[in-house]
Amino acid sequence: MSGSNAWLRAQRKSELIGIAEHVGLKNYDGLKKDLELTLDEHLAANSDRYSSDPKLAPYFQSRNRSIGSPIKKDAPEFKIPKRRMGSKTDSEIIAATAVEDEPSIASTTSALVHTPARAFSIAQRIPLPATPAEVAEAVDRSTAVVRQHVNSVLAESSIPEYTQATRQSLSTITAVLLTAHLFELYFLRQELLADRYAFTIPAIKALGTRDYIINMPDLFLLLTASFWKPASIWMLTSFIIPSFFGYFFNLSAANSHSPGVATRGRPRGVAHDVEYRVDPLTYSVVKAVISYVVYAQGAALGGFVDANSVARINSALYGGWKGVLVGSGITGLMAMYDAVLRK
Repeated sequence: MSGSNAWLRAQRKSELIGIAEHVGLKNYDGLKKDLELTLDEHLAANSDRYSSDPKLAPYFQSRNRSIGSPIKKDAPEFKIPKRRMGSKTDSEIIAATAVEDEPSIASTTSALVHTPARAFSIAQRIPLPATPAEVAEAVDRSTAVVRQHVNSVLAESSIPEYTQATRQSLSTITAVLLTAHLFELYFLRQELLADRYAFTIPAIKALGTRDYIINMPDLFLLLTASFWKPASIWMLTSFIIPSFFGYFFNLSAANSHSPGVATRGRPRGVAHDVEYRVDPLTYSVVKAVISYVVYAQGAALGGFVDANSVARINSALYGGWKGVLVGSGITGLMAMYDAVLRK
């Protein structure tokens, strides 16, 4: 034979190795083409032995077709005898024989002739990795979907409205002053209303928790002088005296009642400044001065201030009197910044 069997060529090398092991053939570690030739010669030499094997039946069928294939030799010329009157039997038999031979000729031809169509179809079925552009586009689409979903959820809820209202409420100089006072009160409360034992939350074995002690402010101290003396001094220095001076020395009230200067966007005589009942800048300056005089210099203010109470306030506040001065400086700067923005 000039070449291997068509059925063997159509098999993969792993399948050929399985056939070689099935027929007891050894030394099949070579190329696929060499293995095809070796199997073809071995099976052809032992056809009597393997022709009845069901696994090798396709091989012998292909071999029988290739032996009698018209591709191997010149196609015989069919001599059609002259038609005889009254009989069509011979011509019909020859035509039927030619039609039956056509499928075998086509199958043998497709087996013998190698084309890249099969390899191309296999390559089309192999999933190729996505390009970076496709990956980026997929990520952008996913991000857009998530963003749209989050925006729809936020739009249905009242979170944006509450957020905007909270931001608008805190974006004032009054909110800044209140925050500074709450910061001082947080530390002062621990000194004036000390925590006392209230009760214990028992341990829960199922959750693996321990006993948790709950402490609460001792509200009975509100009935004692140990609370009211320091509390009164702090109220006097941090709120009452600064508010008094801030109300009467109110620069914002004076500017709001004065005639305005004519500008392109604002006609003459229209006041643009907002009047505060208590001037925030004056409030911050007076608070810083009075806190320094009382807490740092120890001024008694006519015997009203108790030295022991001043010491308790200094020890309770974050940073002592220096912390109060820093807070007053911050609120003063914020008041100046607010005044500049309103011009």
